[in-house]
Amino acid sequence: MSTKVFVDGQEGTTGLKIFEYLSRRTDVEVLRIEESKRKDIDERRRLINASDVTFLCLPDVASRESASLVENTHTVLIDASTAFRTHADWAYGLPELTRAQRERLRTAKRIAVPGCHASAFVLAMRPLVDAGLVSPDFAAHCHSITGYSGGGKKMIADYEGAANPKLQSPRPYALALGHKHLPEMAAHTGLKTAPIFTPIVGPFYKGLAATTYFSPSQLAKRVGPRDVQALLAEYYAGEAFVRVAPFDADDNLDAGFFDVQASNDTNRVDLFVFGNEERFVTVARLDNLGKGASGAAIQCMNLSIGADEHAGLQR
Repeated sequence: MSTKVFVDGQEGTTGLKIFEYLSRRTDVEVLRIEESKRKDIDERRRLINASDVTFLCLPDVASRESASLVENTHTVLIDASTAFRTHADWAYGLPELTRAQRERLRTAKRIAVPGCHASAFVLAMRPLVDAGLVSPDFAAHCHSITGYSGGGKKMIADYEGAANPKLQSPRPYALALGHKHLPEMAAHTGLKTAPIFTPIVGPFYKGLAATTYFSPSQLAKRVGPRDVQALLAEYYAGEAFVRVAPFDADDNLDAGFFDVQASNDTNRVDLFVFGNEERFVTVARLDNLGKGASGAAIQCMNLSIGADEHAGLQR
């Protein structure tokens, strides 16, 4: 029997990408809403309650409204907004987070898909906190560069419309240092405070790399970059969608430069450690529309419906 799936917010970037993933599947039946009824609350209520899984690809306020429309005990909600990512009743949609997280997602009826920057930061930081290398009091500093697709339809149109010289260079944003991913970046790493975080939009469609800075003297245990790489490799051993690169491998760089887009069209996170015994960085790279959004949502759906976790996803 096919799994009935509804996408509430089907016209946005994340919703369209989810439809692209679902179109390749033979084990799901997509419930579609008529264009004229996209904002009809009664029709949305009907489709949500008729579904086995509903993806919420909406702004926070609209996601909360849609979540309130569920009138049964079987529909699984998978929300792509920031509304529920630190809510205790919602499972954080990152199966690789801890050894127990995957099993929680298999049984959860409410799943919050992580933010793209947060996914990268959390996957690089959580193992270090769990191992006691990084104290919960650690003052983390991180920057992340991402493709313009993360800004949604309007930003995509701006970049792909008439030539604008301002859009040809990297553009830091959220410089009031209050980015919307900060709460989950603390809550799901074990840090007491969120990092000082500066995101940057680059003149390319998709791809993301988050870089976090470390000085060994700041750490709870004296370690170097090779130790950190080994710890990450052990933590994620056997994970299909997390690849920890060998330390100092020639192909970690492209002619001396880091390729932000090399994980595109996959649901994979690539983790790197660069530096020396005096200072080092971790870099987490992913496709912001894949593991950073829609791919992660599909991975969570696979776990929820008992399908192969990797179904429809590229590694």
